[in-house]
Amino acid sequence: MSSAISLTKVEREAPGLVDLYKRAAISLRKHTLEGERATVYLLLDRSGSMRRFYRDGTMQHLAEQVLAVSAHLDDDGVVPISFFSTDVDGTSELRLGNYPGRIEKLHQNLGHMGRTNYHWAMDAVLDHYLDNHGSAPALVVFQTDGGPTSRAAAERYLCKASSLPLFWQFIGFGDPDDNEFAFLHRLDELAVPQRRVVDSAGFFHAGKDPRTLSDDLLYDHLLQEFPNWLSSARARGIVSMGQGDAGDTSA
Repeated sequence: MSSAISLTKVEREAPGLVDLYKRAAISLRKHTLEGERATVYLLLDRSGSMRRFYRDGTMQHLAEQVLAVSAHLDDDGVVPISFFSTDVDGTSELRLGNYPGRIEKLHQNLGHMGRTNYHWAMDAVLDHYLDNHGSAPALVVFQTDGGPTSRAAAERYLCKASSLPLFWQFIGFGDPDDNEFAFLHRLDELAVPQRRVVDSAGFFHAGKDPRTLSDDLLYDHLLQEFPNWLSSARARGIVSMGQGDAGDTSA
């Protein structure tokens, strides 16, 4: 089965993403996700410790990687973005036609970089999803470089959201041995069904310098747990059997 947006359209509207689009296709096939459909969200940490990752282009590259995989899963060519720190610093969209340099430009217009709170960003995704997508599957790519200030709130949001068609893929930037990431492991392993209806989250480290992680490996990590969640969510009626599976809708 084919992708939501064709290679021809990507070549025409976003030629700089063609290589990423092709690499994403390989990983989607590997993880039996070819032909699946899902809305893709991107949440980006703007706490003070993240400054260097914006400055050196790491955040822009991650956004391009996510936009490329979204082109296979969602035919609108749009990735909703939320920047978060103490609160939600700002929201926007990444599109095939406007992605170059966009993350740094948006970041520079958002002002002060605060602390780290996950739950406000999660709340923003839930509001957007419920207002716009109804019951279609969604892959939420959640990037951070450490645990949140309010851990209880983050757990509460993740557990409540497990009854919705949302899969949260957390990505850690920084030292993998840092104790800050212990909480993300905890979120990944919250008990089912005692705490969550299904296992609705995954976590992986992208390392101290995520730019050195190959695109192929990034995509494999990004998509590794999503198929199992889709199967579990369909079995529990969270995602209907026909949803998330479609043919090519974009020339």
